[in-house]
Amino acid sequence: MTPDLRDALTREALSLGFDSIGIADPDAIAGVRERLEAFLAAGAHGQMAWLADNPGRRADPKVMWADVRSVIMFGVNYGPDENPLAILAQRSKAAISVYAQGDDYHEIIKKRLKLLAGWLIGQAGGDVKVFVDTAAVMEKPLAQAGGLGWQGKHTNLVSREFGSWLFLGAIFTTLELPRDDAVVDHCGSCRACLDACPTAAFPAPYQLDARRCISYLTIEHKGPIPREFRQPMGNRIYGCDDCLAACPWNKFAQQGREIKLAARDELRAPSLHALSKLDDAQFRALFTKSPVKRIGRDRFIRNVLIAIGNSGDVALMDDAKRLLGDQSPTVRGAAVWALSQLMAPEAFGALAQQHLAAESDENVRSEWPVDVSPA
Repeated sequence: MTPDLRDALTREALSLGFDSIGIADPDAIAGVRERLEAFLAAGAHGQMAWLADNPGRRADPKVMWADVRSVIMFGVNYGPDENPLAILAQRSKAAISVYAQGDDYHEIIKKRLKLLAGWLIGQAGGDVKVFVDTAAVMEKPLAQAGGLGWQGKHTNLVSREFGSWLFLGAIFTTLELPRDDAVVDHCGSCRACLDACPTAAFPAPYQLDARRCISYLTIEHKGPIPREFRQPMGNRIYGCDDCLAACPWNKFAQQGREIKLAARDELRAPSLHALSKLDDAQFRALFTKSPVKRIGRDRFIRNVLIAIGNSGDVALMDDAKRLLGDQSPTVRGAAVWALSQLMAPEAFGALAQQHLAAESDENVRSEWPVDVSPA
């Protein structure tokens, strides 16, 4: 690749809406396999079984595609236009992670990568493959190797220009391209991201136990949320921005320029009352083109009910009571817990007598007081 072609590639990428670009050697992340295997051996991936499928393929781009000679990494800034943690004080409102308040970034970025890959083939030939967080590609180490930023102590990428707010995409190519210099770690002695985590999901700097992470619990975890994490979840119903927002490098962050990734007004601070009433069709309609849709209505309502239980708002008790009759046992169990947090013990015990006898699901039954005999 000539300097002129590299400059043209950068200009083309910027014109398509990418905010940063870097080129890495496929062999540049050879050391990540050991860290990945230790993460898997500890079971820290929780229910994300796909992470354990062929870790060698995930940790080595050349196992993924033997012909790859260069990896071009791209970043798209999605910096918020307001403090993403301010919503946490509005306990009757729902906190949705910044990245999920707009359209699904996977679809937006993949289309751009395909356009850019086609342009590159037209200019220089070769073959390409594009990836956006849906294949066995370790984007963050590759992005660090390509000079986009470094993996902070919260394990996410940190950019000196965009802070912690970058979506990543990759083009694997058979072309031999000049490499960019890797970025060195600039975290220093700071532990702001570690200390900000509500559930102590970081056993050590640069290590994440996904099983304790609110993003994992609200998105990937199936079934009841473990009890120890329910109160720390607060009103976070999809994802968590605490460790990202705490990073001091965000002082250089910029508001994202992609309108499709910007927060929709109806998802900035929706009421828990309104969300609790969504049936499956309404859920799908509200979250059309949103990454939220992939967890399904039942898991979503489970999360809403945990937030209702944490709200301290007794006006939301009727919503939780209504959901005691939901067809999903996951929803019913979360409704029981929400009511246990909002109701006086005597009233909750009386409610248990009304519902326990008719409940067949053991997970739901376990949410009711053990010392209440059904009438």
